[in-house]
Amino acid sequence: MNSTNRQNVADIYPLSPMQQGMLFHSLYEPDSDVYFVQFSCNLKGNVDTTIFEQAWQRLVEKYVVFRTAFIWESLSQPVQVVYRQVTVRVATFDWQHLTAQQQEQELAVFLESDQQKSLELSEAPLMRLNLIKLDKNTYQFVWSSHHLLLDGWSLSLVIKDFLKIYQEISQNQISTDQPVVSYRQYIAWLQQQEQKPAEEFWQQKLQGFTAPTPLVIERSANSKNSNVYKKQQIQFPASTTATCQSFVRKNRLTLNNLVQATWGLLLSRYSQETDIVFGATVSGRETSIAGIEAMVGLFINTLPMRIQVKPDTSALTLLKDLQAQLVESNQYSYSSLAEIQTWSEIPRGASLFDSIVVFENYPVDATAVLGNDSFYLENIQVSQQTNYPLTLIALPGEQLQVRISYDTNRFDDGTITRLLGHFQTLLEGIVANPEARVSQLPLLTESEKNQLLIDGHNPQVDYPVTKCLHQLFEEQVKRTPEAVAVVYSDQQLTYNELNCRANQLAHYLQSLGVKPEQLVGICLERSLDMIVGLLGILKAGGAYVPLDPEYPIERLSFMLEDAQLSVLLTQQKLGETLPQHQAQIIYLDTDWEKIAENSHSNLENRVTPDNLAYVIYTSGSTGKPKGVLVNHSNVVRLFAATDAWYNFNSQDVWSLFHSYAFDFSVWEMWGALLYGGRLVVVPYLVTRSPEAFYQLLCQEKVTILNQTPTAFRQLIQAEESLKGSFPPLSRGVRGDRSSTTDNDLSLRLVIFGGEALEINSLQPWFQRHGDQCPQLVNMYGITETTVHVTYRPLSMTDLDSTASVIGRPIPDLQVYLLDQYLQLVPVGVPGEMYVGGAGVTKGYLNRPELTTERFIPSPFEKDEVIPPTPLNKGGNEPSKLYKTGDLARYLPKGELEYLGRIDNQVKIRGFRIELGEIEALLASHPQIWETVVIVRDDTTGDKRLVAYIVPQSEKTITINEIRQFLKAQLPGYMIPNAFVILDALPLTANGKIDRRALPPPESSSETSDKYVAPRNPIEDILVTVWSEVLKVEKVGINDNFFELGGHSLLATKLVAQIRDRLKVELPLRQLFNSATLAELAQGIEQLKQQKSDTIVPAILPRKRK
Repeated sequence: MNSTNRQNVADIYPLSPMQQGMLFHSLYEPDSDVYFVQFSCNLKGNVDTTIFEQAWQRLVEKYVVFRTAFIWESLSQPVQVVYRQVTVRVATFDWQHLTAQQQEQELAVFLESDQQKSLELSEAPLMRLNLIKLDKNTYQFVWSSHHLLLDGWSLSLVIKDFLKIYQEISQNQISTDQPVVSYRQYIAWLQQQEQKPAEEFWQQKLQGFTAPTPLVIERSANSKNSNVYKKQQIQFPASTTATCQSFVRKNRLTLNNLVQATWGLLLSRYSQETDIVFGATVSGRETSIAGIEAMVGLFINTLPMRIQVKPDTSALTLLKDLQAQLVESNQYSYSSLAEIQTWSEIPRGASLFDSIVVFENYPVDATAVLGNDSFYLENIQVSQQTNYPLTLIALPGEQLQVRISYDTNRFDDGTITRLLGHFQTLLEGIVANPEARVSQLPLLTESEKNQLLIDGHNPQVDYPVTKCLHQLFEEQVKRTPEAVAVVYSDQQLTYNELNCRANQLAHYLQSLGVKPEQLVGICLERSLDMIVGLLGILKAGGAYVPLDPEYPIERLSFMLEDAQLSVLLTQQKLGETLPQHQAQIIYLDTDWEKIAENSHSNLENRVTPDNLAYVIYTSGSTGKPKGVLVNHSNVVRLFAATDAWYNFNSQDVWSLFHSYAFDFSVWEMWGALLYGGRLVVVPYLVTRSPEAFYQLLCQEKVTILNQTPTAFRQLIQAEESLKGSFPPLSRGVRGDRSSTTDNDLSLRLVIFGGEALEINSLQPWFQRHGDQCPQLVNMYGITETTVHVTYRPLSMTDLDSTASVIGRPIPDLQVYLLDQYLQLVPVGVPGEMYVGGAGVTKGYLNRPELTTERFIPSPFEKDEVIPPTPLNKGGNEPSKLYKTGDLARYLPKGELEYLGRIDNQVKIRGFRIELGEIEALLASHPQIWETVVIVRDDTTGDKRLVAYIVPQSEKTITINEIRQFLKAQLPGYMIPNAFVILDALPLTANGKIDRRALPPPESSSETSDKYVAPRNPIEDILVTVWSEVLKVEKVGINDNFFELGGHSLLATKLVAQIRDRLKVELPLRQLFNSATLAELAQGIEQLKQQKSDTIVPAILPRKRK
């Protein structure tokens, strides 16, 4: 500040808490339009531009805010400086030569350009005035200012005062201005308020709230940098608005209560959390200050609003509780949001909330006519932008308007359009039925609900429900008796041979009393006998229970005890190692002579499609496996329903890769045997060697390959090591390479299942093979709904997305995405997957309580818009939905995106973390081949995130590189504490990642929490500065500014101290991006080197392009 400016200073005083926050964000995002306010309107009538400017000069002289600048350089705390004299100018333009359409286009460009121009916060007046003449009697007025100066209420007062002053000047009237109360009095009042009672209040108010309410509708939670905002709005009909006003008056509420409650409930329904916090603006005009209503300045404040939703609470009760909360918190509405956050239990460095509600209840109505004897205002538009990704603005009037301002880097336009519709439906639902339970309030319109019901279905198909699996196999035997049915190593059986051997076994089993619904165990190594045994059990009428000899002895013991098997098929060497059991043993190797004495003719069928075919045990959340009861009809309809997609035929060769105790094997086995194809049983040791398996696929000319994504990634690596690298295909190429000489594979289909697919892992495959032959297909499925549920063919264009898209339901299944109240969730909102239809199985063996819990009556039976299936004969038995425990969301085009297991969402230090999100980001790194992230609490009981990384072959990547990569795109709480580099991820017998086999991290791979002293002069100075600013005695170079209690207000103070001590101007953003002291010191060293020969410039807060 030069000497002339000093003489012109009338006053200096601190900033209000809201001003401090706005200044911080303006400095943090200097290129954005955050808190830039643009008021525009048409002036209709006789406008004298000279008088217009004189009137504004009078306003500048009257109100100190228009003579205020903000100074922060070299100060421990920023201040606002009021000057005695400030001159304002009105820029004028003449567009009368343009057509109306040209004027409209030019105005849009002008407004955008005006927003891109800087407003120097250190110079007064912090505003621009523009008058554009459109015709003889019409001007466009554009008034741009910074929100630091005044709030919406004040803006209204200024416009009204301007109209009065203009009229006084134009009519040579004596001014009737009354002395105004200075904004300084409000600042003085703020400084008198005690902090201790406020701290105690907000601590109690926010007790137990430990993580911000997630905005689950974001396009990408990874995006950090975005300065592009858009707005959308809805307008309630006048009749609806009147009904709302009548409702709030009747119940002694306010429209603001209603808007805030609706937003809180909407966030709750979207996030499926019952403890919600969002921001809400309050007027801040303390009634004890004389003349406060006529004072011009920034009085508003943003405070946290907490809504704890109890599902059985009525909407009216929630509204009254919210009103009481508003009254209670009003006495502490002066509190700084930054300080409130430090008083809360939210981890340092995290936001208390990511959305705010602004209720613009002040005396300018966009629909009202304002004016004087010379002109009037029309088409009033006020544009402003907060620093929050979502801002809801409510404008009361004859027709209530609700506007959403949103960060376009985080939210799609369609998402916000739907959100506004849900807001309207929910608000109208509250008013129409205030005694309804909040969990039952409507969120979706009827048309939206019907569309979701339709998207959850597909057109029904006819499938044979009168025959069992073995009967269909017998029909195939008649068609192709001499075709090879099954191959193992150098052995094979034709369809006729396989049928005869299975018949002999079946006759023998029936002689032992095997009958329908009877469970028969089978514990065999991979062999032709394994297929004979499975078929023989079904032909005898029994249901097979697979016992994989590779399973741990404890698991086999539990299954034998739980299933209470009467008969067990095995081999001599295995039978001697099995746990104790009561079943009668049949050794298919040593007892075969006795079995072969039986007839090889087909048996008289004793079972129906509704009888059990098998019981497969899946892992249980309690640690105990649970046996899933699957009927013949469940499997038969699976192939009929998918036949049109795959066209399985007698030319197909299938690999039986998976354990027969994993239901993927059901798909592999019957996919071959029901269509006359050839089934290649893969030896166990070959399944453990990707290279050997690849060679088997080539030698046997396998056409249909089924794989878990993890196993397929290893197969891709094996192909690369055996065949060498291949020149990449152009992203536009969709051809196949099956005709090239280096490709010995004969695949036409690769079908994924069993676990989530990371689409980027397929890039090397697509580069070698293209995306048409073979066709890759992603199929989500679960044992309880018979192998597969959805279908999604994949192409190279999918590589552009990190989403795990699983497509649409199989034609005879229904998929519903429901919240915790069994309500349909909107498009784009995560919900738990519930599956209905002909694939839903009977339930669990010997687990009636669990069956009741997971197989629930369909709440949509009365809403069904799809006719019943052949298996649902008109509803004698209510249809069931299976509760999967998986999260998904519907994409706008009707496809499902898989979001992971609900139990894979963990909370660490209060934050809800989706491990799959971290895994997907890691997998997108060009040097990372595959990855898995888990939570470990090996020794201390303190949960830690650990990432396991398999690098791309022949490439090296350091843990520091990985950490920096994540840090650029994820918040700190999602960065793993440790990283472990592996040659390969361990797999289970089913080809899935074996998380239990992952090794604990070594101490060297972990983020160090130990104290490390400063190592150089810059770090030494920073330790002193941090200690002073944060009031912390001991600071190490690995400490995090925000975890030590830093926040936005202290950040500006820290930057000022750094400038004073180290003579370097540190951008605020760099403090946030380099939160540890060591990282900050390194950044400062780079800045000093860059500017060693230059004078340190002042911060330019709003430099525009």
